[in-house]
Amino acid sequence: MTLIDLARVKPGSHVTLHYRLSMADGADIVNTFSEKPATLLLGAGQLAPPLEDILVGLKAGDHPVFQLKPEEAFGPRNPELIQRVSMATLRANSMVDESFTPGDLVEFNAPGGGRYAGVLKEVGETSALFDFNHPLAGQALTFEVQVIGIL
Repeated sequence: MTLIDLARVKPGSHVTLHYRLSMADGADIVNTFSEKPATLLLGAGQLAPPLEDILVGLKAGDHPVFQLKPEEAFGPRNPELIQRVSMATLRANSMVDESFTPGDLVEFNAPGGGRYAGVLKEVGETSALFDFNHPLAGQALTFEVQVIGIL
């Protein structure tokens, strides 16, 4: 292994960086440039996998800006992930007397363990309509990174 290999981001690297993720119109989603830099362990799920993949190969001092199409970021919107959930299921996954309003992010227990979330779109008498797409699915994004250090 050479020093050049050590100086580049790779899976398993600890990376200290500033990053900015923004919508195509420039509205910030996350921006650490005005705060303390973030330190991330690549592969630990601290950053979305498509964004981690972009970091691989960068070196300390790099400051690129990437324009990402939806399929390069969080993927296209999937109409099959807009689903009705029975009110019984919704109540089984909520606290007693919890009320719901369209726009709420609601978590559910996954059948195999773990949790998943959906955005409530509408509430009916017997069911509620949820969008289980990632909130940024279908969006073109800008990802700006300034790599400060790599361990």
